[in-house]
Amino acid sequence: MGSVEQVCEDTNMATETMEQFKASCSKEGKGKTLWKKVKYQLVEYHSLPGYLKDNEYVVGHYRSEWPMKQVLLSIFTIHNETLNVWTHLIGFFIFLSITIYTAMKVPKVVDLHSLQHIPDVLRKTDLHKLHSELMTCLSSLTNIPGLHKLREELLSLSHWHLRELLYNCLPERFFAGNHTDICVLQSVKEDVANIIPPLMMRPITRWPFFAFLGGAMFCLLASSTCHLLSCHSERLSYIMLRLDYAGIAALISTSFYPPVYYSFMCDPFFCNLYLGFITILGVATILFSLLPVFQNPEFRTIRASLFFGMGMSGIAPILHKLILFWNQPEALHTTGYEVLMGIFYGIGALIYAARIPERWMPGKFDIAGHSHQLFHILVLAGAYTHYRAGLVYLKWRDIHGC
Repeated sequence: MGSVEQVCEDTNMATETMEQFKASCSKEGKGKTLWKKVKYQLVEYHSLPGYLKDNEYVVGHYRSEWPMKQVLLSIFTIHNETLNVWTHLIGFFIFLSITIYTAMKVPKVVDLHSLQHIPDVLRKTDLHKLHSELMTCLSSLTNIPGLHKLREELLSLSHWHLRELLYNCLPERFFAGNHTDICVLQSVKEDVANIIPPLMMRPITRWPFFAFLGGAMFCLLASSTCHLLSCHSERLSYIMLRLDYAGIAALISTSFYPPVYYSFMCDPFFCNLYLGFITILGVATILFSLLPVFQNPEFRTIRASLFFGMGMSGIAPILHKLILFWNQPEALHTTGYEVLMGIFYGIGALIYAARIPERWMPGKFDIAGHSHQLFHILVLAGAYTHYRAGLVYLKWRDIHGC
């Protein structure tokens, strides 16, 4: 009997041990699940590691060292970076659409040297200068406002009448090739009339405009990516912040390209001087931003001042443009856009540096309305305003040339 009782006691003890082990495992499993939930929850500013601390007035709703999968999925969740990500991600797709549309709308460039039937004298002629000189010397054309009307009037003139007028009043260079050749003189009317339509669609070079659009897209995409991924790890945060600063410098630098190139395209010295200066300044800013100390919170004002100073350096070419083209409506029109762009960027930099409005009510603007979100919106508004100015520059130079 004693041995039977002993066996029963041992069995009961084993059963209790197994139940305790199962209970322990169950608690451990729940603990792991609970830990995962806690680990991926949003935290407050005081719980952040040092490298993620930037704005103490944004109190809560931070992501801190999440796995990459959760970081990527957080683009569809609510936290204090949600609007920072989406404002510039949407802006990127807006500028991508603008770039594609602009590229599709560029007129086809006409290669005059491929038009073999046109005399050499006309292939080497600046049509706009020829138009101006025709307007001066042909009394019957003095009231013709544009190239379309000029073409119609040329077609209405007789060969010999046109020959006499052109030969007597146009500069010698138009007929230097063979001014005694009656066939050349008789063909001038048809050649000029035929060449006007394709030349009216001959565009000025677009690379400065597309350089600006590329800089804007790089800035917007880099900014959006930085705000999404920087919470993953300290190393990735280091890389993303430098990419963000490089994007800002690229946007500011390439914003100079359209106004400088199209304003001074007929003066290579100043064109190259201004373009070289802003390009070197942009590269220097990017190199300076690679310094680890540059991302410290106490350098916020210095960062804003540096980028603001880059933008303010554009005042010199703008004033120079106004001195040269004070009587051109396009110069005044583009300057208006550039002033508005500067206002957007300036207010954005001021809000970013002063951390307004969250410094007045900490914690109230964590999700929406804090300074960095307002800064993003103003940057997007400034870039779009500059795009509108670029369209005016293109139209101006397409029509008037130098």
